This record gives sequence, C-alpha cells and structure tokens, in this order.
Amino acid sequence: MEIKYTEKELNSIDKTLLIKMFLNLQNQMETLTVEMKALNDKMQKMMEQLVLANNNRFGRKTEKMSDTNQICFMEVDGKIVFFNEAEAVSDLDANEPEELEINAIHGKKTAGKRVVDMEGLPVERIDHYMTEEELKAEFGEKGWKQLPDTVVKRYHFTPAKITVDEHHIGVYAGKEGGHMKLYGFHVIQADETPVLVNKDGRPAGSKSFMWVYRSGYMYSDEQIVLYEYQRTRNASHPRQFLKDYSGVCVTDGYQVYHTVEKELEDLKIAGCWVHCRRKFDEALKAVPKAAQKESLSYLVIKQIQAVYREEDKLKELKPEDRLKQRQVVIKPLVDALFAYLKSNERKASTAKLKQAVTYALNQEKYLRVFLEDGEVPMDNNASERAIRGFCIGKKNWEMIDTINGATSSAIIYSIAETAKANNLKPYEYFEYLLTQIPAHMDDTDRSFLEDLLPWSPKLPEYIRKQKDRG
Repeated sequence: MEIKYTEKELNSIDKTLLIKMFLNLQNQMETLTVEMKALNDKMQKMMEQLVLANNNRFGRKTEKMSDTNQICFMEVDGKIVFFNEAEAVSDLDANEPEELEINAIHGKKTAGKRVVDMEGLPVERIDHYMTEEELKAEFGEKGWKQLPDTVVKRYHFTPAKITVDEHHIGVYAGKEGGHMKLYGFHVIQADETPVLVNKDGRPAGSKSFMWVYRSGYMYSDEQIVLYEYQRTRNASHPRQFLKDYSGVCVTDGYQVYHTVEKELEDLKIAGCWVHCRRKFDEALKAVPKAAQKESLSYLVIKQIQAVYREEDKLKELKPEDRLKQRQVVIKPLVDALFAYLKSNERKASTAKLKQAVTYALNQEKYLRVFLEDGEVPMDNNASERAIRGFCIGKKNWEMIDTINGATSSAIIYSIAETAKANNLKPYEYFEYLLTQIPAHMDDTDRSFLEDLLPWSPKLPEYIRKQKDRG
C-alpha cells in the first residue's frame, strides 16, 4: 500500500528519519533514471530494427515504382493485368538491342554518411561539463585547462518526431603545478649543474645534470624555483620544458638555449653580463700585475662596472620607468663598450683575451635584451644562487645512488629553494608542511594547498625570516 504523508506529518518527523527518507528517495530516482535510459536505448534499437525490416520487405529505394499508374488494374489485349507487369506491356515485335546497358555497381557507403543523413534534422544540444566545484575538487584551485569538446551525435526518436541529440562532453587536463605557474611569469631564468648518479644505466662516472628554472628575481611577490633531473645536457631538455612558454628566459651563454630560441617563436633568450665580465677577469689574471691597469681587459671590466653602477640606481623603479632610464643612461654605455671591443678586437694579445672578446661579441644580441625590457635583469645571478645549495651539498654526498633518488632530490630542493626565495626558513617550512598535509589526507578538495604555498599570507609568522622580503 502506498504511504502518503501530509505536510503536518512531515513537519513532525525526526530530522534523522527525514534524511534517511530523502536519501532513499534519491537512490530510487537514480535507479529510475538508469532504467529510463535503458528503456530509451531499447526503444531506439527496436525502431532501427523496424526500419531495417521495412526495407527488407518492400525493397531498396531504387526498386520502388515511381509511376503511380503502375499500381493499378488495367486491361491488355482483352485480359486483366495486375500491377502492370513488364511482360504484359512489353512490345514482343521490338528488335533486340545490340548492346545491353549495364548498371554501375554500387560501392561501399562513404564515410560520414550518418552525419549527412542527420543534416537538416533539429538538434538538441546536451552539455556534459564539470562544475567549478568539481574541477576544484579534482585539480585544485585553477589547476586545470579546458581542451576542445568531444561531440557525439545520436538519433533520438519519439513517435512522429526525429531529432539529433548532440552531446558536448567537456574535456579537461590538469596543469602541472609549479611548471605551469612558472609559465605565468614574463621573465624566467635557467641554469644547470652536473651531478653523478650511480645507477642510471650508463658506465660509471657518466655525468648527469640538474637543471634549474626560476621566476625572474625582480618579481618579489611570488618566487618559484624548480629543479629538474636529466641524464644529459643537450637541447632536448630545455626544448621540452620551454615548448609552451611565451616570454624571456635569462641564461648564461650556453648554446643549447640559443638553439631552442630559434625553434620557438614566442621565446627570447637574454644573456648574462656576469659571465661576460668573468671572461675578461680571467684574461686580466694572465696579465702581469704591473701592466694590468693598462690592459684591454681592465678597461672593459671598468666599463661593465659602470653599466652595473647605473643599473643599481634603477632597482626600486617600476619596469616601465626602469626601461626609460636604461634607454637614456645605460644604452649609450653599452653601445660604447661594444664599439670599443669591435675596434680593438685585433689587439687582443693573449689567448684568454681573444676568448673574452669573441665571447662578448658573439653574445651581443643576448646581452642587449635587458635594454629592451624593464623586467629583464642584467645577469643570471639569481639562478646561480638557487643552484648553489645543491652544489654545496653534492661536495658532501658526492653522488646520488639512483634515478629515483635524483628525482626526489629535485623535488626537495625545489621546495627548499622556493621557500628561501620567498624569505621563509626552510626547516620550519618543511616541518609545517609535514604537520599540515597529513591532516588533509582524506580530503577530496585540494584547495587547502593554496594556504600552504610559500607566498601564502596564511603561513604562520614563525617560519618567516625577520628581514624584509625582497
């Protein structure tokens, strides 16, 4: 017997019982929905079978009679003929044709015929997209990107009506955390350092490399440092890492970055003035001390120092104002320096000096990039600082045992150096993470991670360094 409740009875029901009733009703609705879908699919198959049966019964469309006079009774030579058969109406005295007309053989149906058959039918669009809440639960806050929809069309038959259900299914891909966030910076910086990995499938002593990518150090609000372990130092690694990046990457003079720049339309490589100065400093050390101040190396170093001195005065300016001052004050100094190098290139008296001059002239294009963009630093010192901790560490442990160990090291150093870049105490930050994350292990919503990021204002003060961030 069906039970019905009045409004008064429902108001008096216990809350727990009411919840159970609602959940039961919800389960029943879900079951009914599944059953309705199954019945609809079954009905669709039956209609398709009916269409096929009718075709088999009455023949193909090409076999149907087009003349309405054929389907009738008629008299031929005093006899009643049904359906006006060809034998009855044919001319028996007609001559036989010399050649028979052969009908073309029909080939297979062309691909896409189903789509053509549905043209002209009314379309009802049905969307299948995840909600904002569902996306956050699956990928985290802004941790996804939407790909082109998958579109599926299906006949939908109801008596006296045929429509096309066009299902638009949302397709999503998760972003790769820090990697994708790093892409949001107009300027990034890169460097690499060798490391020995004992069990990497190669002969003992083979060099592997730890690559470092970080946000430009002029961005003080958020700093990101990412370590990436690779077995080699070839161009395939920055090519893969930077393939979707649009902006400026500051590096030393390593040729692989210049190769990648030529391949990627939206990538620009900026050079490092510290590396340029270092070449002339090495050349200066080869000159007798008494003659150093008169040497070409010394004069070039003094000119580079003048550029740095003027650049240091602009560090507190906004990027647009810094760019204006660079064009007015610093660009003439850079122009004069390269003019001096070109006019004295042949005067280089030592091998070290020749190397320094050649390096500077070959790097001129990249060394001038900072003059065109107020967000680009003059050098790659920030990357070298980010990788220094790893370089000091490897002097103690000398090598990493396995590839998995190298990958784990990359993750740990990424967290530690990012914490340092954001003026956090690394030890206290790790301790805080290891305390907070286990408390959310059963959570399906990963938005809590936003509060744990190194630049989050919700981090406790005791893990921050006391000096001002910068």
